Amino acid sequence: MRPPLIFGPLILAVLSLAGCVGSPPIIAAPSACSTLLPSEWLAGVPSAPLPGGETVGDWIAFGDATVGQLDKSNDRYKSAVGIVARCEARDREAVKRSRGKFLGLFR
Repeated sequence: MRPPLIFGPLILAVLSLAGCVGSPPIIAAPSACSTLLPSEWLAGVPSAPLPGGETVGDWIAFGDATVGQLDKSNDRYKSAVGIVARCEARDREAVKRSRGKFLGLFR
């Protein structure tokens, strides 16, 4: 005996929905982007040593050294922001690639 035709579309719908519901959820792991930063950066950039002499040249050299240390500090900040941004983009792309496609076409 053949089943009634009304059950055909219902069975097809249940089977197609089971494929969507049966896949495991994608959960991004907590990002460890901060581990990509050098650990010695936590100590910070030391200031330039105060000059031992009292001449104008000594103080000019101190000012120049201080600006050099500030440049190091600013470069570290820019580098850290860039590293973390690239890490976060990498994580987003990994999650995006891991998602399945519906019927092999759509995300």
